[in-house]
Amino acid sequence: MRKFIQRALNKLSKLDQEQIRALLYDLASENETLEMVLNSMTDGVLVTDLEHKIIFTNQGVHTLLPMLRSEPEEHLLWEAVADKEIASFLKESVKKNSQREEEEFTLDGSGPDRTLSFSVVPVNRDDEPHGNLILVSDITDRRKREARLRRAESLASLTTLAAGVAHEIKNPLGSIGIHIQLIQKALKQKQCLDEETAGRYLEIITEEIERLNGIVVDFLFAVRPMDTSMKRSTVNGVVEELIEFIKYELEENQVKLDTKLQRNLPKVDLDEKYMKQALINIIKNGVAAMNQGGTLKIVTREDQGFVHIDISDSGIGMSEEQLSKIFEPYYTTKEFGSGLGLTVVYKVVREHNGEVSVHSRENQGTTFTISLPIPDSEKRLLDWKGEEE
Repeated sequence: MRKFIQRALNKLSKLDQEQIRALLYDLASENETLEMVLNSMTDGVLVTDLEHKIIFTNQGVHTLLPMLRSEPEEHLLWEAVADKEIASFLKESVKKNSQREEEEFTLDGSGPDRTLSFSVVPVNRDDEPHGNLILVSDITDRRKREARLRRAESLASLTTLAAGVAHEIKNPLGSIGIHIQLIQKALKQKQCLDEETAGRYLEIITEEIERLNGIVVDFLFAVRPMDTSMKRSTVNGVVEELIEFIKYELEENQVKLDTKLQRNLPKVDLDEKYMKQALINIIKNGVAAMNQGGTLKIVTREDQGFVHIDISDSGIGMSEEQLSKIFEPYYTTKEFGSGLGLTVVYKVVREHNGEVSVHSRENQGTTFTISLPIPDSEKRLLDWKGEEE
């Protein structure tokens, strides 16, 4: 409450009629200005009281959200909203007094489908609940732009992959062609080919065919949609299983393992098979960067709504130019690398709605960080436990 109003109310008994009339006029004028501002917004604003009755709606709500009543004030929130799915979501959110951010719903009316985003924010005063604020936004155009951008990015990635495949298969195909010509030449000159020479040529051809097959398999893995099977799992469990699997390889390469796994991390949605593959690819990169041995550090932690996995090596590090290209298909600094390992990492993490970042300096090592979002139900569970303590 504005200070001058508070002071006026404290002295209300001492005010004469004209002063009270002036005070009421100021309040009405201020309220009218606020309402005019809110009605000028393209987003919808809806406010409920502690009993979940609607006490205010701006014009944006009536434009965006189908309502059962033209004047929904004094009605229960979920009884005033026409769409059953949205009404159910709002009822659950306000009854639990929980904050929900950017929950999306698609309205399929008589015209084109519209996508609405809802955010529910508890309204508190002096740490005491006073109701809820619901914000409604039409994100239809934004989602269309994002879809177009994803298609453009997919096309660009596919073009890069196709160019990479064409470059990669050129050498083995050339080698196969040369050795077939050698076999043909030998047969033409001698009318026969001794077993040792034929065996040597065929062995090379077989190796190149296997190399071609590997290129095709990697390419298909990079471009095909992943058939993920998500389960609510602990990151620490996946990391511990992975450590058991790779520890002997680390010992052989004189790499010391240092782990720091935060206890009681919230669970996240994981496809353990794919996530292990992504982590293995990062670890193999780290081991390759420490050709004289070193330390590999794996850390798990929770921060700002995400569970993070940090994998650090004490290897040769990377330049800024290398860092800008490491997730590009077929880019590799290894002599015999496929150039798809980190592309696969990026794809797996994005499939989990996560993010992967990398920090590196030349001769100072590299750290990859995989960040996985904590589901809302796990966040609420953490909040509840915190209140209990």
